[in-house]
Amino acid sequence: MKLGVFAVLLADKSLDEACAYLAAQGVQAVEIGTGGYPGNAHCKPAELLGDDDKVKKLKDTVEKHGLEISCLSCHGNPVHPQKNIAEAFHKDFVDTVLLAEKLGVDRVVTFSGCPGDSPDSKYPNWVTCPWPPDFLDVLDYQWNEVLIPYWEKTAKFCQDHGVNRIALEMHPGFCVYNPDTLLKLRSAVGPAIGANLDPSHLFWQGMDIPTVIRKLGKAIYFFHAKDSIIDPINSAQNGILDTRHYSDEINRSWLFRTVGYGHGYQVWKDIFSNLRMVGYDDVISIEHEDSLMSVNEGLTKAIAFLKETIPFETPGGMWWA
Repeated sequence: MKLGVFAVLLADKSLDEACAYLAAQGVQAVEIGTGGYPGNAHCKPAELLGDDDKVKKLKDTVEKHGLEISCLSCHGNPVHPQKNIAEAFHKDFVDTVLLAEKLGVDRVVTFSGCPGDSPDSKYPNWVTCPWPPDFLDVLDYQWNEVLIPYWEKTAKFCQDHGVNRIALEMHPGFCVYNPDTLLKLRSAVGPAIGANLDPSHLFWQGMDIPTVIRKLGKAIYFFHAKDSIIDPINSAQNGILDTRHYSDEINRSWLFRTVGYGHGYQVWKDIFSNLRMVGYDDVISIEHEDSLMSVNEGLTKAIAFLKETIPFETPGGMWWA
């Protein structure tokens, strides 16, 4: 496996400065944000697509620091019910795929998106229960009239341009938020659809990550190393669903934490062992969103923790068997 970082957390640095910083920390791969919610501070695809020299410069910048590009990330909602918003997210994604093709990168990370509850909706509607029965009608509309048709068409576009792995981050608020919904879309669209497995969003929903890994298996296309923790006091009072702002840490039912501050060594060792058993021997990309730590401290602590837990070398022969 290789240690990577989602470089959007270093948006205050140039790409060259960010790569130099990461290489000095022993990082091996960089995930580059290309639009959507995380932004495109290091890479603006619309500008690069018309200039092959700029594309080459981006690639050379990463490689001169001994790094590789693990993927391009464009997290948006291309099925947003407001057409102008959906079209902007879709354009970001299309440009990202076209840039990935030029860079020789076959993996893009994004969200599934979430439509509204009808063609007349203004805002997305994330359904979390089957009753009253109106919600089942909403799900039928979202999946069969919007989500599946969009991704059938978009997956074909991706494959036509050399992007064979669309890694959807299973994220609450979007239609794909757990293994069942990821596999439902994959079954409908095809193997171009896979998972970006980010444990932080699954921990607080109550999932066991090794079990998730076994269920998804070959459908795991990327991995975000991010932790979270359920607050025992607040969750005991209010459960795990929480709409308080992330900055209201002391009152929230759960928090994002840097790796190792939500779950300890054994949990993460089990995660990486199970990833290897299902055949994912690829980049582990740190995503830092811990509001209790600075970017530098949260990232450096995560890097140190993961160096102790990720198996980097290829397994040897079973000389004892």
